[in-house]
Amino acid sequence: MDSVAEEGTAEERTAEPLTEYVQRVSRRVRAFDRRHPLAWDLHLTGFWVTAAVFHYFDGGWRTIARVPDTPGWLALTLSLGLTIPLLRRRTHPQAVLLAIAPAALVNAWTGATLQASLLQLLVIFHIALRRPPRNLWWATAVVITPVAVAAARHPRGSPDQDIVPVLMSIVVAAAIGITVRTRRAYTEALEDRARRLETERDQQARLAAAAERARIAREMHDIIGHNLSVITGLADGGRYASAKSPERATQALTAISTTSRQALTELRRLLDVLRDDEGEPAPELTPQPALTDLDHLIDGVRSAGLSVRTTVHGTPTLPQGRQLTVYRVIQEALTNTLKHAGPEATARIEISYEEKGAVTATVTDTGRGGETDDTGGGRGLPGMRERTALYGGTLEAGPRLHPDQGWRVHLHLPEETPQ
Repeated sequence: MDSVAEEGTAEERTAEPLTEYVQRVSRRVRAFDRRHPLAWDLHLTGFWVTAAVFHYFDGGWRTIARVPDTPGWLALTLSLGLTIPLLRRRTHPQAVLLAIAPAALVNAWTGATLQASLLQLLVIFHIALRRPPRNLWWATAVVITPVAVAAARHPRGSPDQDIVPVLMSIVVAAAIGITVRTRRAYTEALEDRARRLETERDQQARLAAAAERARIAREMHDIIGHNLSVITGLADGGRYASAKSPERATQALTAISTTSRQALTELRRLLDVLRDDEGEPAPELTPQPALTDLDHLIDGVRSAGLSVRTTVHGTPTLPQGRQLTVYRVIQEALTNTLKHAGPEATARIEISYEEKGAVTATVTDTGRGGETDDTGGGRGLPGMRERTALYGGTLEAGPRLHPDQGWRVHLHLPEETPQ
């Protein structure tokens, strides 16, 4: 018994619901119709023509005709006149209805009353499906006119017994057409919305990827650019000191080794975060540099041969993001001084912490001035401006005013805006 029950349950699980089966068949039929519309129209038109002709040859039409002795050739002609125009019912439903109208009128006048005249309801359906609703008024008049003629010329009771059922059939056919039309419009709207949402999703993904690439480029520039500038300064100093003071050269080489390892460690951690290898252990993460790391940064610059003086006003009470911005701007300014200011240059840093998270930082040097890594498409100053813009701040970078010589970078971050 248990095996039988399990078997029945398995069959229920594998059985396809009727609605899904109907939908699947319907999708296949619509797909075939889209690929071969003429073949589909020929098939359906041929079916109705065959049915009408068969109805003529078996003589069944005489059992319901109001005038049974209608000539056979006329009944056959009317059958073809009521069915053949259906071939264009989808593309030109109004023209098809007008083409059928004479046959329908003769059908009613002679009393043949062939059932093929009911195919006008199929044309009414296509008018409701593909044409403006106002066309249904005159289409209804075209269909009702032969019915009224038959009721007046060959009465079978009160006129409403002939006209009301046809009117109800027209209403049903039109309602079905409008329902299908509404459903199609709704489905198309959903598909269009889905396409637009997919496009917006892809655009958002591209924008997010571009922003992330820019952020990574800034971080790599700040990490590698600064450390390489320090290494270059240390190497130049060690080369000059090697002839006169081997101890100073050894110190420079030691500092180069330390700075290189530090740069490699930071770069490796950044690249580990970018990796997406499944099964790999989570990368070791370290916090971003903050204002408490400024002393270490300045010591490294000093070891590279740049004299730096620092003045601080106030107490830092900044969130991590603002601290990183101030740190990176000062780092980039000192890096540019190392690269462009010359061997005899000095630098000065002045930081003022204000209330509610506002801060001002100014870095000046006494070098040659007029040179930045923006020349040739560098990323230094654009990166500083992007960081500053995140907090609504301003960044000024340019030569110092005459008679002072050198370069000046001025950063101001306004008060934090409550969220």
